[in-house]
Amino acid sequence: MWTLKSSAFDHGKPIPKQHTGDGDDSSPPLEWTDPPAGTREFALLVDDPDAPTPEPWVHWVLYKLPARTRSLPEGLAPTRSVAAVAGALQGKNTWGGIGWRGPAPPRGHGVHHYHVKLFALDAPLADAGGLGKRELLAAMQGHVLGEAELVGTYQR
Repeated sequence: MWTLKSSAFDHGKPIPKQHTGDGDDSSPPLEWTDPPAGTREFALLVDDPDAPTPEPWVHWVLYKLPARTRSLPEGLAPTRSVAAVAGALQGKNTWGGIGWRGPAPPRGHGVHHYHVKLFALDAPLADAGGLGKRELLAAMQGHVLGEAELVGTYQR
């Protein structure tokens, strides 16, 4: 079974404040087990379907992660290219920026669930430059071998 986890929080548990808009807003560390056979590349999406918006709020778009990658360190810089993982690129979040933006739900809106989804792809994605969630999902269509998911929560 292919799994995704974080040393910062367990599945279904609160995301620590340091990884949120109320803290340092640093991306959480992630690690995963061996993916499905034939994986050539990974893509990662983090979104909040509990956001009071028509579409889930996108917190992170990361793609072109090499197949040999099994972890992401904490606190990746909000830059298009990822120094810690050669070849990896970060795309656009809902704020219109690049890289991780942590949970910051409306105060009093209750518990929000942040879905961290890692996709194993059977082919490298073309670098279209600064993909958002919609463009990434379209580019991945027909190439997803499997998906691992980790859900964290946060409320204000």
